[in-house]
Amino acid sequence: MSGSAMDSYLEAIYVLRAEGEQVLASKVADYLGVSRPTVSQTIQRMMSAGYVQTGESKELLLTPEGLQRAEGIVRKHRLLERWLTDVLGLDWADAHVEAARLENSVSPLVEGRLDEMLNHPTTCPHGNVIPGNGFEQPKGVSLAEAPVGEPLEVIRIVEVAEEDLELLRFFHRNGLVPGETVRVEPQQQFEAGIPVIVRGQSISLDAEIAARVQVKRLSEQAVASVTEA
Repeated sequence: MSGSAMDSYLEAIYVLRAEGEQVLASKVADYLGVSRPTVSQTIQRMMSAGYVQTGESKELLLTPEGLQRAEGIVRKHRLLERWLTDVLGLDWADAHVEAARLENSVSPLVEGRLDEMLNHPTTCPHGNVIPGNGFEQPKGVSLAEAPVGEPLEVIRIVEVAEEDLELLRFFHRNGLVPGETVRVEPQQQFEAGIPVIVRGQSISLDAEIAARVQVKRLSEQAVASVTEA
C-alpha cells in the first residue's frame, strides 16, 4: 500500500476520533467513500505496520506511532488550506481539494516556512485546530442545539463536513465562518428547518446541517458591541 493511501486512512481515523466518533471500519469506509472490504484489507496492513490497533468494541485506535504520523499529515493539510485561502484566495472547497493533493509533497522545511509566513496559525480556515502549535480546540455547541434569540459566535465547522465540498461552499458563501456572529430565531409553526440570522440575512438550515456548525456564547463586551451596531 502506498504511503499516500495509508496517510488517507490515518487522517480519516484521526478526524473521526477528534469529533468524538467511535471509529469502526464501516465509518472509515463511509468517510473515504470506499468499499468496506477494501477498508478491512487496508486496516490489516496498517495494523501490521504498527499504526493501528483495535479496542474491545472493535473500534480503531491509533498507536503512538500512528498518532504521530496522523498529526503530521493533518498539520500539513490545515496549514496548506490556510495558505491557499488566506494568500491565494481559493474558496474553502477548492482549498480542501488542493491541500489533499499537495500535502504529501510538503517537506519539513517548507512546512516550517509556511507556518512562519502565516504567523503560526492556530486553526484551519474552518476553525479546526492545527496540531503542533500548542492550541486546544475551543469548546462549543452545535448550531442545532444552540440557545434561541441570543448572539453567538461561530467557532468551527466540524471536520467531517469538509468531505462534502458543496456544503463547504454553502457555509463559506453564506457567512457561516469562524468569527462570524449569528443568531438562531424561533421556529414558526409549520415551518421546516432552523432559522438562522447571519450577516443580516435569514437562512433556514436542516437540523443535520446545523449540527455541523459549532458556536459559543459571546462575551458580555462582544454582545454589547453587536447590540450597538
